[in-house]
Amino acid sequence: MNSVSADYLRMTRPRHVCQNHRRPSDASAINQKEWSMRAIMVMFDSLNRHLLPPYGGDWTHAPNFARLAERTTTFDNCWAGSMPCMPARREIHTGRHNFLHRSWGPLEPFDDSMPEMLRQAGVYTHLASDHPHYWEDGGATYHGRYNSWEFFRGQEGDPWKGQVAEPMIPEDVKRMRRGAYRQDWVNRQHLDTEAKHPQTLTFDAGVEFLHTNASQDRWFVQIETFDPHEPFFSHKEYKDLYPHDYDGPHFDWPDYKQVTETPDQVQHARFEYAALLSMCDASLGRVLDIMDEYDMWRDTMLIVCTDHGFLLGEKSWWGKSVMPWYNELVHLPLFAWDPRAAESAGRRSASLVQTIDLAPTLLEFFGVDRTGDMQGAPLPIAADVQARRAGLFGIHGGHVNVTDGRHVYMRAPVSPQNQPLEEFTLMPTHMRARFGTDELADLTLADPFTFTKGVRTLRIPGRSLMNPYQFGTLLFDLATDPGQLDPIQDDDVERRMAGLMVELMRDNDAPASQFERLGLPVTGPVTEAHLLVGAQRSLSRENLEPLPKPEDFAGGGAALLVPVREMLADPVTGPILRRHLPILGDTEVLQMIGDAALLDIAAAARGAVPVDKLHAIATELAALTAGVRNPASTRQ
Repeated sequence: MNSVSADYLRMTRPRHVCQNHRRPSDASAINQKEWSMRAIMVMFDSLNRHLLPPYGGDWTHAPNFARLAERTTTFDNCWAGSMPCMPARREIHTGRHNFLHRSWGPLEPFDDSMPEMLRQAGVYTHLASDHPHYWEDGGATYHGRYNSWEFFRGQEGDPWKGQVAEPMIPEDVKRMRRGAYRQDWVNRQHLDTEAKHPQTLTFDAGVEFLHTNASQDRWFVQIETFDPHEPFFSHKEYKDLYPHDYDGPHFDWPDYKQVTETPDQVQHARFEYAALLSMCDASLGRVLDIMDEYDMWRDTMLIVCTDHGFLLGEKSWWGKSVMPWYNELVHLPLFAWDPRAAESAGRRSASLVQTIDLAPTLLEFFGVDRTGDMQGAPLPIAADVQARRAGLFGIHGGHVNVTDGRHVYMRAPVSPQNQPLEEFTLMPTHMRARFGTDELADLTLADPFTFTKGVRTLRIPGRSLMNPYQFGTLLFDLATDPGQLDPIQDDDVERRMAGLMVELMRDNDAPASQFERLGLPVTGPVTEAHLLVGAQRSLSRENLEPLPKPEDFAGGGAALLVPVREMLADPVTGPILRRHLPILGDTEVLQMIGDAALLDIAAAARGAVPVDKLHAIATELAALTAGVRNPASTRQ
C-alpha cells in the first residue's frame, strides 16, 4: 500500500465504529476511544503569508495563527500552482496542475477528486463554505464530490438578495463597477452584524460538524471561507484593532490594476484587509478551541491553507492576475498537523511543497492510494524530506513560472500576440458564463492526454485579457533580492531554470502549443537560443511608463472615457472596438469589465489594450464624430 504499511494501518484504524451521532457530553468520551482517523482542512482565500505573525508579520493582530504555529509544522517554502480560485481548487481535488491545459472551469469528467475518492473509501466528507465560485458556471462540479455540503450566501456580489431599487452606495474610488459591485451593496444591508456575516456562518457550520461528529471515526471536513478575499468587509470590532485617521471615500475593494490612489487611501485599504484578516484569525481560533476541547490533536489531522495571496500596493499593484505572479501572491502560508508525528509540533519545514500536495496528503492519511495521474506527494510534516526539486506555477495564458526556492523564473511568450493559446476541456464554461458560440466556432477534437483516461477533449482557441508579453521574461534571485525589485540577467541560471520548467511541463503532459507560445523545446535540451531574459529586458521598463492622459488622444480622449459596454452596444462604435480589440467579444471579459472605460481596462491590462490601439480607436472615433458634425466633409 502506497506510503503506508499494512502494520501501520492495522494499528491506526479504529477497531469499532460508534453509531451514536449525538454530541458527547464531555471530552472524556473521546479520550476513552480507540485511535481515530479524522481530518480538518481550514481554507482561506487570498491569505497573505507576509502579514501573519508566524511569517514575520509584526503589525497585524492574529494571535490564533501564532497559536496554530505552536501546534503544527509551519512550511516556509510552500508555493501556489494553478491560479486563481477555481484552478487552485481543481489542484486540491486532483493533485495535478490545471493552468497549462485550460483556464478557470469545473472538474472534468476524467478528473480524480480527492473528496470523492475518500467518500468511495468509506470516509465521510463534508464541505462548509461561503465561497461563491463553487455555485457559478465555472465551479459547478466541485461541491457535489462531498457526502454533504453547506453554503452561506452574501460574499463579493453573490446574486443573493433581490432588490430592484438602487442600494445606497457611498462615494467610492472603485472604477471597475460590474454588476457584482451593485449586488454587494444590496447584500451588505442584510449582513449588518458579525453573527450574520457569511464567514461567521461558515465557521458556525464547521464547529457544529465537529461537535456533532467528535465521537465518530473516518471523516474529513473542509471549512472554507472566501475571506480575506476582497471586498474587505468586516465589522467594527475588527476595524477598531487598526485605528487611523482617514476621511477619504469608501475603499475596501481595490480593482486589479496599477496603484493610482493616494498614499492615505492605500494605507486605509491595507487596514481594511488587516481587519478582515483578524476576523479570519478569530474564526480559526474557534476551530483550535474545539480541537483542544476534545483533544483532537491526538487523532485528527489539521491543514490550514490558502490558494494565493493579494497585492496591497506592493510594487505599485493591487490584486492579482493582471501582473506577474510575484511572491506576495504565490509564496503561501501552510500549516499542517499529523497526529502520527506528535514531535512535529512547533517545527518549521524548508521542503518545497505546493498546492498539488494537499490531495496526496489526505489520501495517504486515510490509507487511500493516490492515482497515477496525481503529481503531488504527501507533505513531509515530520521531517524535511524534499518533495521536489522545483515547483511550477501560473495562470492560463500568463507567464509560466518555476522556482527552486532560490530563484524564480517567469517565462513570457515569445511574441506580443501571446499565441498559440488553446483550451483543452470537456466543460466549456468560464467563471460566470458559458463559452460563447463565437469561441466554439473553430473547435476541434484533441488527442487524449496522459491524464484524460483515453478521452479526447475539445481543443478551443484560447483568449487572455492579461498578456504577460508586456512584462517580458523575468528572473529573480531571492537570496539577494527577496522583494523581487531588481530582476537579474544570468544566462547560466536562466538556462538551468528553463530546463527545470521544460522538465516539469513535459511531466505535466503540457500541450505543444504551450511550448510554442513560450519558445521552448518540446523535446531536447534548452540551449542558448531559447533564452529570453536579455532579449525582452526592455519590455518591463516600457511597462513602467504611465498611460497617456485623455487629452493626449484624438478628440481629447472622450471616447476612451465612455463605458465599454455602452460603446459595444452602439451599432457604429461597437464594430470599431471589436475590430481593434477582438478580446472584447469574450463573454468572460465582458463580465469582468463592468462599467469600466477603455482607459480603465488599459490600466489593468495594457498588454491586451495597448496604447497604440487606444490611439487608433480614439482617432477613428474622433474622425467619425467630426464627419457627423460636418456632413459636407464626407462627400465624394
